[in-house]
Amino acid sequence: MLQTATPLLRRFWYPVIPLVDLADGPKPFTLLGQNLVLWVDGEGRPAAMDDRCCHRTAKLSKGFYSNGWLACGYHGWEFAADGRVMRVPQRPVDRQGATNMRVPSYRAEARYGYVWVALEDPLFDIPDFEEEAEGFRRIDEFYEVWNCAGLRVMENSFDNAHFAFVHRASFGDQGHPEPARSEVEEYPDGFLFVTEVPVRNPEIQKKVLRMESDTTVRHMRGRWYMPFLRKLRIRYPNGLSHSIVTAATPIDDQRCQIVQFVYRNDTEADAKAADIIAFDRQVTEEDREILESTDWDVPLDQAGIEMNMPSDRPGVLMRRMLLQVLREREAGVKAAAE
Repeated sequence: MLQTATPLLRRFWYPVIPLVDLADGPKPFTLLGQNLVLWVDGEGRPAAMDDRCCHRTAKLSKGFYSNGWLACGYHGWEFAADGRVMRVPQRPVDRQGATNMRVPSYRAEARYGYVWVALEDPLFDIPDFEEEAEGFRRIDEFYEVWNCAGLRVMENSFDNAHFAFVHRASFGDQGHPEPARSEVEEYPDGFLFVTEVPVRNPEIQKKVLRMESDTTVRHMRGRWYMPFLRKLRIRYPNGLSHSIVTAATPIDDQRCQIVQFVYRNDTEADAKAADIIAFDRQVTEEDREILESTDWDVPLDQAGIEMNMPSDRPGVLMRRMLLQVLREREAGVKAAAE
């Protein structure tokens, strides 16, 4: 599956940029090969449009904010969030006002501190995370580009068989490579994954978990949301909850924008955010090194292209569910054309 060659992927929400990054002006972002300009209007609401002025094609991300609108940096044309040209400075004062000229615009919402964008009518809403309730803190961890397919990142998130090897320097135990058993329950927009995994508890983790034992058990409930979003809630025996939200927003066929933040039911006094991020950084770098070596064209219908073992069930299910939605979409388009 090539990310830019799969129209279905345009019908999902993706986090694309921290909302705070737009405070000082518009920013560019490439989503599924499409160049966008992201900005906020006079009331702080996010907007997404083609990064191309309809006047002389200059990048609107080179512009600036003016009158609550986005002004092109070339000739100062001002745009509303829906893409309409609202003001052409070169016109006489008595001819100012909204025009029929516009650039394509897209759905944009602010959730969890990020701007989310959908290029076409989304199949599902942005998920609601229960950890947003009182009693949890949210820690922003990573916002970076990985050179791999988003689906590879998602499959890896639910793969119990790689811990002993990829994470042998952090929490994996090479002496016990057998993957923990898991249960999977399907939902219309993805699945729920439940498992318990015994892990090593290295020194850096002892401090943030407030557990002195050399080993512990992770009680894990992972939720996959089509196509490239997951939330993994890890509960430890002492009652600590560490929920990881990871999105692999597709930039083009070979790259994805990793967005990761965590929820914790403790406080900064209990565990410093910097220490929490440090351990998660080690783990994600271990994953990244391997994932960036994988093929970025992921076959949905494997047909002998990639071999499987029982612990690959979540990844196989992802591919099957995406393929099913893709085929249903294609059938609907074909029927509408007849």
